[in-house]
Amino acid sequence: MKTYVKKALHNREFMLLLFLAIILILIPVFAPQLAPHDPIANDYANAMNPGSREYPFGTDQIGRCILSRLIWGGRTSLLIVFVVVFIVSVIGIILGITAGFFGGWVDMLITRFTDIVMALPATVFVIALVSVLGPSLHNTVMAMSLVGWTEYCRVTRALVLAEKENPYVQEARLGGLNRAQIIIRNILPNVFPYLLVNITQDIGNQLLTLSGLSLLGLSSQPPTPEWGFMLSEGRKYIQAAPWLIFYPGLIIVIHVIVFNLLGDSLRDILDPRYTKQRGKERRMKLWLKRES
Repeated sequence: MKTYVKKALHNREFMLLLFLAIILILIPVFAPQLAPHDPIANDYANAMNPGSREYPFGTDQIGRCILSRLIWGGRTSLLIVFVVVFIVSVIGIILGITAGFFGGWVDMLITRFTDIVMALPATVFVIALVSVLGPSLHNTVMAMSLVGWTEYCRVTRALVLAEKENPYVQEARLGGLNRAQIIIRNILPNVFPYLLVNITQDIGNQLLTLSGLSLLGLSSQPPTPEWGFMLSEGRKYIQAAPWLIFYPGLIIVIHVIVFNLLGDSLRDILDPRYTKQRGKERRMKLWLKRES
């Protein structure tokens, strides 16, 4: 673990992306202090304002401050995303460890169930489920959680299958540790750093899924500020007021890029083989550039 921390501290790309990710998370946390206006307060006299000193990002069709709604909307969007990522990662990791460590009929049962869930078109299933249950944040979280755990399960199972063959696991058994102790003390600490890459990158993926649901009107409901729903409201005025969709879309893109690149940097730090391959690719590109 100390080696990983040292590599992370000396990796400028990772530290920069980590700093940006922390800033993106802290902005909604301090929304009451940062937002210049009430995100749900109407000001019809300033409706459809393209931008001014009072409203830097403009106002929407009923005079609400776009900047304030973006800042407060991060609370809704990121909270849902983090809750979903937490739920699906816990479910997937528990099932993956169970399948990989115990094997036999337990492994077969969990693996077949995972294959069945993965065979379902995830986005269509989530849309159908939310449509049946009714559009709300609670139903959105539940629907996204039902299909989002499969990738964690498969990755965790593969890591555990490789990890449990190491000599230290056999030594732990001979030392008198039971299965639960071996999993918690030996296997989980060794596989979790690699799972952290999936967790980090999944933040961007879940944010895109949530934004798509909100764009269809299947997530948050007015007047709650939420980035995807702001896109849904702004698409009606895309020609007259393009800033209504530009800023929410830009915010979503920035978050997805930052968290995906942060996951890539984590993979560089945690997986020496991947780092070596990336190094070879960079050297090859430099050689080709010099030759051309």
